[in-house]
Amino acid sequence: MSDWLVACECSGAIRARLRDRGVNARSCDIKPAEDGSRFHIQADVMTILNHGWGGMIAHPECRFLCGSGLHWNARGKMVDGRPRAELTAEALTFAIALWNAPIERVAVENSVGILSRPENLGKASQIVQPYELGDDASKATCWWFRGINPIRIDPAARCPGRLVEWPIGSGKIVERWSNQTDSGQNRLGPSASRSADRARTYPGIADGLVDAVLRTIAADALRSAA
Repeated sequence: MSDWLVACECSGAIRARLRDRGVNARSCDIKPAEDGSRFHIQADVMTILNHGWGGMIAHPECRFLCGSGLHWNARGKMVDGRPRAELTAEALTFAIALWNAPIERVAVENSVGILSRPENLGKASQIVQPYELGDDASKATCWWFRGINPIRIDPAARCPGRLVEWPIGSGKIVERWSNQTDSGQNRLGPSASRSADRARTYPGIADGLVDAVLRTIAADALRSAA
């Protein structure tokens, strides 16, 4: 079985799950591994894409790619002395390079945003919500798959949200989850770690993705044995 790469991950969430299920996986990020694992490569992932990986799961940072922030680009917003639009262009180039990596099986994850445009990665292969896989949270997560099975969604695993009237006085009842206010905004307040905290893979999605990888590997083994 070829080694698998989990790109742009320092939490070890998916890498550890893959290894627990017998897949020789390594994570890579410019940050050190939060769990101190020896199976983490602290480096620019672009320098190791040609190392013969059997598959890759990539999590390019969504800060400058997600749709909720793109309006700032047209307004000329600056970030650390640079135009935000320039940072979006760099992030887009990076994400597309991961998708086009010389690896047979690739999954790219990101928020709903610019990657879905036809000139970029196009329509996502699948959009998954954490609550569909048992987590009390709402965050539409896009996945683009090349040679990897989609994530299985079991309706019985769905975590129901709390029912609230919104807007107040409208008589309209909507679902909200623990990471949301009644208006649907994210509960996390501003902080130095806010971006990293919001980017963490929810356990249900991580388990679902690992299951998809294992099904892909099993199918490959059957074809090879035929």
